Amino acid sequence: NLNHLTTLCFLCGLPSLSAPACCSSRYGLSLLSCYGFFVAYALRVNLSVAMVDMLNNTDASGNTSKSVCPAHPSPARPIYNHTASVYDWDSETQGWILGSFFYGYILTQIPGGYLARKYGAKWLLGLGILGTVVFTLLTPVAADLGAGYLIAVRVLEGIGEGVTFPAMHAMWAFWAPPMERSRLLTIAYTGAQLGTVVALPLSAQICFYLDWTWVFYIFGIVGIVWFILWALLVSNTPSTHPRITEQERLYITSSLNKELTLSGDHIPWGSILTSMPLWAIVVAHFSYNWTFYTLLTLLPTYMSDVLGFSIKENGALSALPYIGCGLLAVLGGQLADYLRENCFYRTVVVRKAFSLVGMIGPAVFIVAAGYTGCNYILAVAFLSISSSLGGIVASGFNINHLDIAPSYAGILLGITNSFATIPGMVGPVIARALTKNNTIEEWQTVFYISAGINLFGAVFYTVFGQGVVQPWAVHNPHSHGN
Repeated sequence: NLNHLTTLCFLCGLPSLSAPACCSSRYGLSLLSCYGFFVAYALRVNLSVAMVDMLNNTDASGNTSKSVCPAHPSPARPIYNHTASVYDWDSETQGWILGSFFYGYILTQIPGGYLARKYGAKWLLGLGILGTVVFTLLTPVAADLGAGYLIAVRVLEGIGEGVTFPAMHAMWAFWAPPMERSRLLTIAYTGAQLGTVVALPLSAQICFYLDWTWVFYIFGIVGIVWFILWALLVSNTPSTHPRITEQERLYITSSLNKELTLSGDHIPWGSILTSMPLWAIVVAHFSYNWTFYTLLTLLPTYMSDVLGFSIKENGALSALPYIGCGLLAVLGGQLADYLRENCFYRTVVVRKAFSLVGMIGPAVFIVAAGYTGCNYILAVAFLSISSSLGGIVASGFNINHLDIAPSYAGILLGITNSFATIPGMVGPVIARALTKNNTIEEWQTVFYISAGINLFGAVFYTVFGQGVVQPWAVHNPHSHGN
């Protein structure tokens, strides 16, 4: 029968028979991971919208009092949404508050990858997001105490969420067959775009009809529900999963048996830190995130202070760029695996091609957005295209860690994400320092900086990126798909 054939393939070292995707444990993990990243990013970005309503600079109708472009008309707000406090924070303080999350986020990247490999990723990832949920629920109290307390809470949120990507990569090292990596990981990580897409407009609606404090309470409850499901339904590896079929278990383990090595606690730190393919991912990840975090944290501010959109319009328009990003990420994952499995393109060619499109495209359109003036349709269109094209990198450098060193994927992701967190720490601060007067010319400078960094990262990764398992990553190195 099929199970015996799969077992025979495993024992003989032959390619394993596939297992159905429908109702499978690996795709179940991918969907629940998607929900987890939805929560993580919803908790990360909701402050960007709430910040517009937390500041003492709006009139009773909800329109922005000062913007470069004419303010858009907005319906009068219900009277009961004026109960929350507002604060007199200048642009510099706003930049520090928006960037403070990443000061905690960077601290747990490498420890997260190491701990996930040593002890398992399930509880590390679950408790990390749960910690973020708890501090999100405390955000209104911290804001009332002062900007310093809010910054401290956001740093603690970042510490909890910092383990998510390294832990998830470490888990996929055991769960993702090589020829399904792009599909499985893009489904999982698309939760980040979905969280952004839902959180931005929903936060705006919550601010409009209730008040900004409910933004943090509602998304906190959604996070608690995810943690309960994660604790009950997820296992660290296929071999410890109580509901996986034998066919699927053998399919996954046999497809990975030549790539994984878990020999004790030895980690080849010297080889890892001197690996040029890893540094290619580092540079690409840093460069891409500069543009991504600039838009993620400051797009609602740009919509309000420059384009003159009200709080109710702001969230929906700020979310629009991430709808396309999520769609292209999922479609790109399907295409990437199809090109590797059916068209026999080398892994390195696919990763580099997807990275080039996903980095050069956003650079071109973010610069173009700066020259649209008060043409709201073009501005929103160009920003949407910029972010949408960025979704393609989900099948490029973003999962290249699993190609070059699956056994140490969590640690590698921790290293690259540590560097890639720096733009989130300094990007909003630099951008707000450059846009004190909120002129279009100042924002053009911000967009030019983002585009230039993106282009550099694309070129560097194209020159030095690799798609094969590195010799230091296994005792007997084998590549899959080259």
